[in-house]
Amino acid sequence: MKFVKKSPWIIHYDGSSCNGCDIEVLACLTPLYDVERFGIINTGNPKHADILLITGSVNEQNIPVVKQIYEQMAEPKIVVAVGICANSGGIFAECYNVSGGVDKVLPVDVYVPGCAARPEAIIDGVVKGLAILEEKQKYARKKN
Repeated sequence: MKFVKKSPWIIHYDGSSCNGCDIEVLACLTPLYDVERFGIINTGNPKHADILLITGSVNEQNIPVVKQIYEQMAEPKIVVAVGICANSGGIFAECYNVSGGVDKVLPVDVYVPGCAARPEAIIDGVVKGLAILEEKQKYARKKN
């Protein structure tokens, strides 16, 4: 974790899910899993966030919301899709209003599988995302 220069901030958005993955995301914040040991902080403001963590599938009503949250985030940023619904639409993929996974709307950097995704898998996905974030930061520094 020596590549992290500052505490990465996460904004969590639930697209449209059964809330199973949301409960597991919240479990990551408990002392049992303690995601804060990596310096990760949960925020409600996209302007402060480095990581967009999305659970649930994307439907026609929340596409503008997801895009707006993503566009408000400062560069560099990464997107982590948590759970099978965020990855591909999951069991809701055939519903009339579901567009599919998050990658139909945004560029996804890390996919975390599972239904519901385990807290260990979510933390692993976020830590992998930190490495991608570091690469994006290096590229941004070279570009400037």
